[in-house]
Amino acid sequence: MLATALSYRLVASDLPRTLERTAQAPQASREIAYYREKIGTVKSIEDFLADDRLFSFAMKAHGLSDMTYAKGFMRKALVEGIDSRDAFAVKLVDKRYRDFVETFNFKRHGETATIFSRAVQGTIDKYVRQTLEETQGAQNEGVRLALYFERKAPSLRNMYEILADPALAKVVRTALALPDSMAATDIDRQARLFEDRIDLADFKDPEKLNAFIERFTGLWDLANPQAPAQAPNVLIGQPVTAQIGSDLLMSLQSIRFGR
Repeated sequence: MLATALSYRLVASDLPRTLERTAQAPQASREIAYYREKIGTVKSIEDFLADDRLFSFAMKAHGLSDMTYAKGFMRKALVEGIDSRDAFAVKLVDKRYRDFVETFNFKRHGETATIFSRAVQGTIDKYVRQTLEETQGAQNEGVRLALYFERKAPSLRNMYEILADPALAKVVRTALALPDSMAATDIDRQARLFEDRIDLADFKDPEKLNAFIERFTGLWDLANPQAPAQAPNVLIGQPVTAQIGSDLLMSLQSIRFGR
């Protein structure tokens, strides 16, 4: 298995092409074709929930695969919409539900909810990205976490959004060399600690975001040692190592983030 830092670089160095290959894989391409053909025929919440294949696709696209079985829960979220502060999805801490209802907003748009680009191509794009992250995670969970953080970090508004998402919190704790036991401490204390160590504005800067992810992947490999592996064919003949060298360790220690 390749080191996490190297594996992440291979994926992220040409992300559009990587996503294109992911979409062209047989299973993904079949699911995409089915979704593209059928989503425009959905005119109601009941239509949506009745097509298990279609609904599963949409749920996976929004990172909600583990809740696909909970149709009663999702029906309530869809029925109430997001226009009221008292709406079910609005009151949920997890923003994925609000995003899902915003994409398939039957409450606001009725029968036309599924014709908007966010419900068609936007959802397909999200599905492909989720599929890529899952595929990478099957080989190396650190790469999946890095890709997920790269996708979510630029839109973070406060430290509590990190703490509400176990995957984001895992990345930050790892990058800051904090123990997992930190997750059991007072949430306000955790938020203050994160605020002292990182500046969320840095994550809107691609270079600073990449530096943070590089730190995470390096420290992830230190905490999760792997056996060295051969580099893929595209790298044969180039000086590649799957282990962390002294230069990388020194650079990790010298990186400073935030204030």
